[in-house]
Amino acid sequence: MSFLSDLFLSAFQLPDALSSASAFLLITISFATSALTAALGLGGGIALLAIMASVMPIGALIPVHGVVQLGSNTGRALVQIRHLDRTILLWFTLGSILGAWIGGNIVVALPDAPLKMGLAFFILWSVWARKPKFDKLPRWLLASGGLVATFLTMFFGATGPVVGALISSIVPDRLTFVATHAACMTFQHCLKVIVFGLLGFAFAPWFGLLAAMIFTGFLGTLAGTHVLGRMPEAIFKRGFKLIMSLLALNLIWQAARVFMA
Repeated sequence: MSFLSDLFLSAFQLPDALSSASAFLLITISFATSALTAALGLGGGIALLAIMASVMPIGALIPVHGVVQLGSNTGRALVQIRHLDRTILLWFTLGSILGAWIGGNIVVALPDAPLKMGLAFFILWSVWARKPKFDKLPRWLLASGGLVATFLTMFFGATGPVVGALISSIVPDRLTFVATHAACMTFQHCLKVIVFGLLGFAFAPWFGLLAAMIFTGFLGTLAGTHVLGRMPEAIFKRGFKLIMSLLALNLIWQAARVFMA
């Protein structure tokens, strides 16, 4: 494993805090998590974040994860662009700009456990509760969702389930959901990367790893999109609800451990 990873990464300059074996693992996982997101619509971003958190410095976690997710979601949005709902993207984008600006001006650590608990219950409600139709849903709610999700991504990174919960109630089918979700997340991560750059984060030492992870992530997108096109609608809906619920329960467990400590 060590020999293969050293050979594979010999052309890349890695940060001192990251071993070649860890970088090789992240490059491989980027493919798998991108395929998961392309096939089920979400879940890969949080899975990747959890693995990255175990092998790299926490201070670099959110900005580096943001760049990888920007590349992954951009590829997915381009591959599936014909299914994009541009109205949803427009309103989500308007809120995201304000959310990034607010988040970038708050340089403090927010309470982790209460926010995770709130996110978890919001996700569960959005997945299982009866929701209004798109033609009756106020357009400002999409902008508000973009604002909140983009604000939170500045501190927690993977807010894909929050965006997915909002979009899933107002799109007609899985192809529209995956394409629109990817486009919304692309814009959100783009804003996040810009803000972290303005705050002074040094992306240059991570360039080689980021390029490799974005490349394998795009290959994963192609593989996951192939699975998506072959997946029956009923199976997709069950898989989507299962993934969302498990992610929410995991957030509740993490928050509960903090409260019980």
